[in-house]
Amino acid sequence: MPQFAANLSLLFNEVPFLARFERAAQAGFKAVEFLFPYAYAAEEIKAQLDQHHLKLVLHNLPPGNTEANERGMACLPNRIDEFRLSVATGIRYAKILGVRQLNCLAGIAPEGIDTQLLRQTLIANLQYAAKEFQDAGLKLLIEPINTFDIPHFYLSRTEHAIAILDEVAAPNAFLQFDIYHAQRMAGELAKTIELYLPRIAHMQLADNPGRHEPGTGEINYPFLFSLLDRLHYSGWIGCEYRPLTNTEAGLGWLKYLKNDLAQ
Repeated sequence: MPQFAANLSLLFNEVPFLARFERAAQAGFKAVEFLFPYAYAAEEIKAQLDQHHLKLVLHNLPPGNTEANERGMACLPNRIDEFRLSVATGIRYAKILGVRQLNCLAGIAPEGIDTQLLRQTLIANLQYAAKEFQDAGLKLLIEPINTFDIPHFYLSRTEHAIAILDEVAAPNAFLQFDIYHAQRMAGELAKTIELYLPRIAHMQLADNPGRHEPGTGEINYPFLFSLLDRLHYSGWIGCEYRPLTNTEAGLGWLKYLKNDLAQ
């Protein structure tokens, strides 16, 4: 059966961030992920992980200025020095928190910049990050994000991400496959997963439309979970969705899945 991690940036968000670890453990999760830890001291987060016996499976590199709608810096030619500092910051947090993989957001493509320059910048930055991550024993992930939710996000399709990874040519660089984003951009989820599974180090889920929990929309999650079982997917799946009501009320899909697969 797939292993699920609670995304604390979206789940249990009716309580302060550092209180969400306890709620995740009480709900039965053994692992968590979140977008960004940088508003807190790494030691504070580590204390919550240890206290509630939780494994941290993912967080992102610093995204730049989120208040200015920045969603990553890796493709931006004028932010290379800042990107390299963000890599060092991410590694420092990862070492304290015990996480083994970090996601690098490509960023929003600015108007008026040649697309080839954006591509060259992204590849060079990822090669730099992969080398630094390799030295730290970490995997580097990149994630396509749909352009309905984040217009002009540079990396939006699985095939594009794979082509970028091919050019980066780093043994520790992988795809983060978000089922929700992939459904919005292209569909063909099962065939895409089968084709690229060896390149996928982490997955995330939400249903469409609405980005709510599985069972609220059009994606056939029981079929996909069975497929992942048959394919022997061994990574984690982050539950990165907005609960339709509250988190605990929306966990029925997970209890049903466990009971169904146990039969």
